[in-house]
Amino acid sequence: MKTAGIIVAASALLFSGIANAAEIRVISTQATQEAYLELVAQFEHTSGHKVATVFSGTLNVQKRLADGEPCDLIIMAGPAIDDQIKLGSAVAGSRVDFAKSGTGLAVRKGTAKPDISSADALKKTLLAAKSIGYSTGPSGLYMLSVFEQLGIADQVKGKLKQTPSGVFVGTLIASGETEVGFQQISELAHFAGIDYVGPLPGDLQRMTMFSTGIHAGAKQADAARALVKFITAPAAAPVIRKHGLEPA
Repeated sequence: MKTAGIIVAASALLFSGIANAAEIRVISTQATQEAYLELVAQFEHTSGHKVATVFSGTLNVQKRLADGEPCDLIIMAGPAIDDQIKLGSAVAGSRVDFAKSGTGLAVRKGTAKPDISSADALKKTLLAAKSIGYSTGPSGLYMLSVFEQLGIADQVKGKLKQTPSGVFVGTLIASGETEVGFQQISELAHFAGIDYVGPLPGDLQRMTMFSTGIHAGAKQADAARALVKFITAPAAAPVIRKHGLEPA
């Protein structure tokens, strides 16, 4: 409640110049979903604007944008926003970093949590695992390079199961389709039916920045910029951290 009060107070001036309520259309990947939705609820209450958001996996978001789906704001990994700017789908100079997330490992709820406290321990865990889940998004692509770094890419290749775009790795873990699974920490930490074990150890960890970009065809560009300013304000940091992310 205190955080919400601070954000509302800090935002009073932000919306004083916006005379009419707008509906902001957003297309977003899923890593920042929980924190974003909590902040959007506060934004709607404070501003009077409404926000309609479609969440999907990176590949699906890219396809939606390529197919010309209308929206005002895009939320994706930073490099993907840069790509959309190069493609002309997002406005040049509109990228604003929102939050960052590391990659972590989870297991089915109630099962033993493996040791991943060091690179060597993680390597042993992966070699012992019967099956390994990973995503089509940034964390999944990165994990393929981690297997290479550990020198076990060939040994684990036959154990890997990749989710379709938009499907959480937690789904594979909770159903027992995979013994362990990797994804952005924010996507594992609160997923039902699984236990989050921890982040990738030491130098194997890499933080992914998730950013916003104004769509080139935005009809509510000013309102979308107000939303971006709200969710990236210093007062939003406690909400971002609560959901397994770090402020940009």
